[in-house]
Amino acid sequence: MSAQQAAVDPATARAYWSKTSGLMWTVLAMWFIAGFGIHFFAVQLNPIHVGGFPLAYYFAAQGSLIIFVVGLFWFGWKQNKIDEEFGVQED
Repeated sequence: MSAQQAAVDPATARAYWSKTSGLMWTVLAMWFIAGFGIHFFAVQLNPIHVGGFPLAYYFAAQGSLIIFVVGLFWFGWKQNKIDEEFGVQED
């Protein structure tokens, strides 16, 4: 155990984990909706067109990938903000 780990009190560690796990569940929900939810309702969503393509086809082709990449950058940015808030950011 390093000296820095011992400096974090249990209440702060619980608050940090609460925010971090909340962020993780949010990103997993976004992933599930983009990866599976859209495709479960493909027939109902197909009347909606994006760039001339039915919405379900668009998500299968590239929309989900765009959401995943943007979600990863958002997750990294948000996690860094949480780390800075609790003083455990990387140098």
